[in-house]
Amino acid sequence: MAIFVNRETKVIVQGITGRDGSFHTGKMLEYGTKIVGGVTPFKGGLEVEGVPVFNTVAEAVSRTGADTSIIYIPPAFAAGSVIEAVEAGIKNIVCITEGIPVTDMMTVAHYVRSKGARLFGPNCPGIITPGETKIGIMPGHIFSRGPVGVISRSGTLTYEVVHNLSSAGLGQSTVIGIGGDPIIGTKFVDCLEAFKEDSETKAVVLIGEIGGSDEEMAADYIKKHFSKPVAVFIAGKTAPKGKRMGHAGAIIHAGKGTAESKVALFREAGAVVVDLPVDIAAAVKAFF
Repeated sequence: MAIFVNRETKVIVQGITGRDGSFHTGKMLEYGTKIVGGVTPFKGGLEVEGVPVFNTVAEAVSRTGADTSIIYIPPAFAAGSVIEAVEAGIKNIVCITEGIPVTDMMTVAHYVRSKGARLFGPNCPGIITPGETKIGIMPGHIFSRGPVGVISRSGTLTYEVVHNLSSAGLGQSTVIGIGGDPIIGTKFVDCLEAFKEDSETKAVVLIGEIGGSDEEMAADYIKKHFSKPVAVFIAGKTAPKGKRMGHAGAIIHAGKGTAESKVALFREAGAVVVDLPVDIAAAVKAFF
């Protein structure tokens, strides 16, 4: 099993004719992702990597039966692209774009939820079910199939941790990059709820960072509702207070969202918290 996406997921690429969209379309196809169409206004009728291009998401969905979209659209237009996907009936939307204005995302995140759709990101590397489908920019060769679910706010830390897990013989059920912006569509708790119900997932790795309250909410959920073992790494322990570190969401306000407070809450919840990302594989190995 897997959560959210699998080999039957039908994907369209919004922005498929752009540099990033066309490049990653090729990489996703190489992995085996079922990409059934692409969308670029006024470019309908073209093909990219053998994939038909449509003028609108509604047309693409009508012609292909797509249920998932991945967005490679510049920040000024990305929020509108998410709304277009939802209005066309897309249920899972992966938004790679970084730098979308927070005011745009406040409206979009609420709209997506109100329509019963799911948004991954923005500013995320995507989602992958190893051996089945890759919807994003992740290097597919480092992933392997197995019983460990992974949820992360950081793309590069995801790659490091997954590489170490795979090298240790610990494959992954589904790996989700939820995004590093202040307002994102899918949170840690949403993923934990899905992993809780997935019989293939026997343990979870959670990669968080300073700023925001998503990790605190995840720790509370683990303490009250999640019985599977969890290994945690929190990035940003040495970040100066009040200074943004890498991600727009990784900033501490009024002493809240510190690495120390998050580590303490996860340990209180029964999770194993490691000091370095390289230590995660050993911590997970001890679960089995």
